[in-house]
Amino acid sequence: MKEFWKYWKLRPEEDRHVWRFAPPAEKDFPTGSDRDWETPRGKRFLEAMSRDFLFDKSANSNSADRLYRHQALELPHPPPATATVPEESGDPLANQAFLSTHRGIDFYRRLQRDDGHWPGDYGGPHFLLPGLVIASHITGAPFPPPHQTLMKRYMYNHQNDDGGWGLHLEGASVLFTTVLQYVALRLLGEDPGNAELTRAREWILSQGGATGIPPWGKFYLSVLGVYAWEGNHSLMPEMWLLPRFLPVHPWRYWCHCRMVYLPMSYCFGHRVTASETEVTRALRQELYPCDYATIDWRAARDRVARTDLFHPPSPLLKTLNVFLDGYESIHLRPLRKRALKFILEYIDAEDRQTEYIDIGPVNQVINSICIWHAHGKDSPQFRKHVERWADYLWVAEDGMKMNGYNGSQLWDTGFATQAIVENGMERHFPEVVRKAYRFIERQQLREEVADRERFFRHISKGAWPFSTRPHGWPISDCTALGLHATLLVHRSGVLEAAGSNPIGRDRLQDAVDVILSLQNPDGGWASYENTRGPAWLELLNPAAIFRDIMIDYSYTECSASCIQALLHYRESDPRYRRGEIDRAIENGLRFVRAKQRQDGGWFGSWGVCFTYGTWFAVEALAAAAKQAGGTAALRADPHLQRACRFLLDRQNGDGGWGEAFQSCLRKEYVPHAKSQIVNTAWALLSLMAAACPDTAAVRKGIRFLMTRQEENGDWPQEGISGVFNHTCAITYTAYRNVFPIWALGRYFSSYRQDRNH
Repeated sequence: MKEFWKYWKLRPEEDRHVWRFAPPAEKDFPTGSDRDWETPRGKRFLEAMSRDFLFDKSANSNSADRLYRHQALELPHPPPATATVPEESGDPLANQAFLSTHRGIDFYRRLQRDDGHWPGDYGGPHFLLPGLVIASHITGAPFPPPHQTLMKRYMYNHQNDDGGWGLHLEGASVLFTTVLQYVALRLLGEDPGNAELTRAREWILSQGGATGIPPWGKFYLSVLGVYAWEGNHSLMPEMWLLPRFLPVHPWRYWCHCRMVYLPMSYCFGHRVTASETEVTRALRQELYPCDYATIDWRAARDRVARTDLFHPPSPLLKTLNVFLDGYESIHLRPLRKRALKFILEYIDAEDRQTEYIDIGPVNQVINSICIWHAHGKDSPQFRKHVERWADYLWVAEDGMKMNGYNGSQLWDTGFATQAIVENGMERHFPEVVRKAYRFIERQQLREEVADRERFFRHISKGAWPFSTRPHGWPISDCTALGLHATLLVHRSGVLEAAGSNPIGRDRLQDAVDVILSLQNPDGGWASYENTRGPAWLELLNPAAIFRDIMIDYSYTECSASCIQALLHYRESDPRYRRGEIDRAIENGLRFVRAKQRQDGGWFGSWGVCFTYGTWFAVEALAAAAKQAGGTAALRADPHLQRACRFLLDRQNGDGGWGEAFQSCLRKEYVPHAKSQIVNTAWALLSLMAAACPDTAAVRKGIRFLMTRQEENGDWPQEGISGVFNHTCAITYTAYRNVFPIWALGRYFSSYRQDRNH
């Protein structure tokens, strides 16, 4: 472990991820005041720390979370659990799979926090951290120099060879993130003449300069004061006052889209602009190939670099922009004032409902700017925002990044619980499961948010979020995951053995109520809310660089998760809302079957990509078939047979599967250069769930997972495995542990069940 890694500690605060800088109190270290950091000794200290976080992304741009893992492994732990194969069989591979599973859990339990969850890196997108740096600069709330040092190091570590930055870790350079990284580095005090920024500036100018940045980038540059507000199409704050029945009312948008454009429209309506500084004056000259004063800002509104145009503007959007821009020149001041008043009330409500975490990092950052503008830098509201900035920051061996959420705590813990309990491993690791269960229990939302209907919120009571209870946004598949994991633990008996109180029936019914309420008329489930708007609203998507952001669609993964949870719940409580549950399951299965492609796979919207979507779909179809008719029904299901053939046709010679992120962009299976642990685990879980008769292929995949396992029970971090909005990849460092454990455990438990039968 490198020397300066030791000075960053994940604060042991319940459910929160807050990294603090804590060097030893010795005379050779600066005390931490700004004055000390500016001394030669302070500068040398920061330079040395930056060198310790140098990261070579050429082999793999994904960090392995070594900082947290090193620290967790150094804490006192019980001695390694003794692994003895139960019911030793004549199949050496099944025995080895058990031992590998046991070793994997024994390692992974050492990463579990006392509160029961597993922390981890949830970074990857490159447009998040610069937005926070811009907000920090605008509001006069700077980060401490050690934080700034690691932020800069992170950005430099992930610069591409051509001088630019990708939308995410594995992406080719785009103008959006390259301009924002450049701006952030300059705001953090970097010299424009250094080699890295010179290459970045040359790349920006080769693309025509910052006028070609997509609309979200134009917004950030406008509030910073290095791009004119006239260069933006109108965000028309008055749209929030339209009658709710209109299909274009923003309440119909996907919640992430809605909660980003809400504070954007506040800033647009007030033309919020930072005070001019020496750096912003310099940026006006550095970001453009011509004199800033001569730029035709109206012409720049529609300019988007070819590198960034993933979703070209539709004729309908162009027509709407003409109307909105025309309205902007004649808008009524009293109506604008009323609209901005409602928007601020809405922003304040979102802050309160989420304890200032907000729905996501972009929303949180822009809300911070709005609250600073509306209530002032010294207001308690703004101070709470600044405190929550820390929840989004994560430190790894590549520096300090901004996560895509305040963590993926519930999501990762729910999967880990399923992986352990499904295969009976809770008998070997009961305390791990009990701790995870207690964490899951605490995260369930117990009440409705205030003013729910006024601020367009779906019901929450009984749901589970993606991260933590304070975040507070209910999600369909997270609720299903929380319910499913809870039911598995209840059936295992591990709670009764310790005298623990399980989640009561009324709370389980609340979760079922939420799941049923979220089913769409097409039979599928969307993510946070029901689909509220028509599909043609996507024609009004103004982002250019993201796809499918305007409404909440029905997804294979969300639907499959909800089906599985309802199937398991129906077994445990066969009377509660039985008819509705039966219909929901049947309609959901019909939706999932309809989403299967001709080649037998399912497209994954939240992971990479066909191995991910196919796994979810197969689990749901297999669970339903097994309830209906056992193994015979599994093998007779044509959808499952086609899914098996799809996966078998894509198995590599080494026994593994490897799928590249490009699958998400092309919407067709794109092989990775190497077999990937996580893709392999998803494929194996699918094949075993579907009772695939090609056991030789399954055994070959199991061997691959075992050969990739490290001596201590861990697996290496490989290619990026998460994705959102088709174009942006995101990291889940927990996946490399959870899914191999799950697949290996399923192989052993499946072999044992077959032998007993």
